[in-house]
Amino acid sequence: MLSPVGRLRHYPRCNAFFTTSHAEESDPDMTADTSPDQLTRFLLEEAGIRGVHVRLDETWAQIRSRAEYPADVAALLGEAVAATALFTGHVKVDGRLSVQLRGDGALRTLFAECTGAGTLRAIATMAEGDIEDMHSLSSLGPDALLAITIENPGARNQEPSRYQGLVGLDADTLSEAFEDYFRQSEQLPTRLLLAANHDRVSGLMLQKLPGDEGDLDGWERASALFDTLAAPELMATPVETLLHRLFHEDGVRLLGEKPLKFACSCSCERVSAMLESLGEDEARAAVEHNAGQAEIRCEFCGETYRYSAEEVGALFSQRTTEWKAPERLQ
Repeated sequence: MLSPVGRLRHYPRCNAFFTTSHAEESDPDMTADTSPDQLTRFLLEEAGIRGVHVRLDETWAQIRSRAEYPADVAALLGEAVAATALFTGHVKVDGRLSVQLRGDGALRTLFAECTGAGTLRAIATMAEGDIEDMHSLSSLGPDALLAITIENPGARNQEPSRYQGLVGLDADTLSEAFEDYFRQSEQLPTRLLLAANHDRVSGLMLQKLPGDEGDLDGWERASALFDTLAAPELMATPVETLLHRLFHEDGVRLLGEKPLKFACSCSCERVSAMLESLGEDEARAAVEHNAGQAEIRCEFCGETYRYSAEEVGALFSQRTTEWKAPERLQ
């Protein structure tokens, strides 16, 4: 419920330990928060709002170690990683949920994935040449798209289920882009704050509970308090302290935690399927052009798979059924 015109409402937050102005002006020492990489789900019971918090240190270090990115691209990729993990806290994911941003600008693709088991991986691709000014989503170009995809395995021999939401990118930041996505695709009021630096990525998400109005101005109150949160405070503060500081008047209830870690889903089986999709002639040509051994490197984790001429021949001689294989490692 909106406030009457000309009337300002003040929603107090508990600032005994950390003020908003301090968060904006300083660079807090994040070593004080040594909690493990995890996702935390919570409720603001009085306001009828659900939320998710994510903090990643080691997982982010593993992703960053796989490729060298310009600082601006790494920050955007880190925010995408945080968002992907956040979204698995709001929807049922038995398989995997991925976020992909693609365009034809200097930054071509941002891709991040989180599985139901809590494993993450991510990658960014850029145009060739001297790349400058990739600090915002405008570097994806004017026709960029945002896709969120959920893939779950089929139950009892049924086909896997796949859902994808696709919207154009008109926002300047990833947080704003995802808020636009949920407003357009899910029609649910949503707030996000995403933050990333060299050592850590963090995210906080609030979403109105479907069909639950909460108290009369619960969403307005929570959203106003959310606006007082800056990225440095989000990055530096343990989740329970942060939630109490912001929403102590709305009955914060923690619903559970899930550990998160880096892992890649590439495997010999997936690589073999990709080679089969190329066809026997092209697979054998790859062997001949590389001194008798085909090499396939996973873009996500850097693992290299090698196939001799005999192993490539065995792939095609042992095929008993035809099935559609992926065109690249996924």
